[in-house]
Amino acid sequence: MGQRRSPLDVAELELVAARGWRGSETEPLGQWLLRAGGAGFTSRAHSALVTGDPGLPLADAVDVVASWYADRRLTPCAQLPGRQSRAADAAFAAAGWARDPDTLVLTVPLDDGEPTPAIPVELSPAPDDAWLAAARRGGDPVPADARGVLTNAEQLAFAGVRDDAGTVLGVARGVLVDDWLGISAVSVDHAARRGGLATSLTRALQAWAVDRGGRWCYLQVVASNDPARALYRRLGFIEHHRYHYRRPPVG
Repeated sequence: MGQRRSPLDVAELELVAARGWRGSETEPLGQWLLRAGGAGFTSRAHSALVTGDPGLPLADAVDVVASWYADRRLTPCAQLPGRQSRAADAAFAAAGWARDPDTLVLTVPLDDGEPTPAIPVELSPAPDDAWLAAARRGGDPVPADARGVLTNAEQLAFAGVRDDAGTVLGVARGVLVDDWLGISAVSVDHAARRGGLATSLTRALQAWAVDRGGRWCYLQVVASNDPARALYRRLGFIEHHRYHYRRPPVG
C-alpha cells in the first residue's frame, strides 16, 4: 500500500466526513455547516463545521453560530479544521470560546487485495444492542441518541469481534461516501487489547469498502492517543490535517 497523498483538500475531506457522520439537523451558513444532534455521543455530528466563507464578517458569524444552538436549547460547538480555519479560530477565541485538544485526521489509499483480517470479524448493516454496549465511551452507557447518529448514512458496515461465548470484544463503524471509507467508533475491551483486534476490525472494513468501490480511507484519532497513532502508522495511515473544537464559556 503506497504513501500516496489524498486527492482531497481539508475542506473537501471534511465535507465527505460530514456526510458520513451526520447530525439530525443541518443548515448552511455560507460555506459553513451548522449541525445538531448526538450531543451526548459525538461532537462531530453536533458542531458548526467551519470551512470556507460564512458569507458575513467572522465576528458576526460566531454570533450566528451561538444563536443557532441557543434557539434549539443546545450547547454551541464549532469544529475548526486545518490552517484554512485560522482566521475563524481567532474570531471564536476573541469571543471567549475555549479550545479543545487537537484531533488528527489520517488517510491511507485502499488497494485491491487488502490483507485478510487475522481474527474473524462480523459485519452487519446495523448495530445491535451488544454492539452499542461495546461502543461505550469511557465505560459509560451509550446515549439514547447514539443509534440515530450511527445509522444516519446510506452505505454502512458495523464490524464486531466476539469470543466463543458470544461476548463482543471489539467494534468499529465503517461508512462509504463516494469512494471514501470512514472508520470510526473503534473500541476494544481493555482485557483484549494488544491482541490484534483493532487491526482486524480495520482490515475487515477496508476490504468491505474495496468490494464496493472504495479507494481511500480516513479516520480521526485524538492527538494524545499514542497507542492508536502507532497502530494506524503501522497500517500505513499518514496525517492529512488536524482539527479542534471550540465551545463558549459556561454561564
